[in-house]
Amino acid sequence: MSMPPESAAPSPSPSRPSTRRWLLGAVAGTAALSGAGLAWWKGTETHVTALPADFWQLKFDTPAGKPLETASLKGQTLLLNFWATWCPPCIEELPLIDSFFQENANKGWQVLGLAVDQLVAVNGFLAKAPVKFPIALAGMPGVALSQSLGNISGGLPFTVVLGKSGSVLHRKMGRVTPEDLRVWAQLK
Repeated sequence: MSMPPESAAPSPSPSRPSTRRWLLGAVAGTAALSGAGLAWWKGTETHVTALPADFWQLKFDTPAGKPLETASLKGQTLLLNFWATWCPPCIEELPLIDSFFQENANKGWQVLGLAVDQLVAVNGFLAKAPVKFPIALAGMPGVALSQSLGNISGGLPFTVVLGKSGSVLHRKMGRVTPEDLRVWAQLK
């Protein structure tokens, strides 16, 4: 069996270097877009925006079966928290939010917990872990409401701080921290 002459050996494909450059360019472009998207999201966390036009006309049922009208909260600084019983970070932050409410209610703060959940689950949870601030049932339409307030992914927990004028002062995706609440307590 004879070996082919060296000149007959396969040479590297001329497209291989350009393929590598293309892949590296694609990876770099993806990283740049991801970074830009993250920067945009971080930048929108504190961006002041207006509420949806119909926000102050919304009505929600409470776990006790009574209606809660958002108009009753108008003109107050409001911490609006979207949560669910099946969301571990939501459950972890509720006692912290409840403490915030109890410490700041006499300073003009209102807190509203909008449960993206079902009545039975919410009632069961609140029987074990009651809170002093109002809870209302938003159900799955609560996801759309949270998205209209800047929660692009529709994830939970999601918290919005509204000023007395009704403007969005701050948004937070994920569990609130004591530091978040200290900062927000200074907002009006």
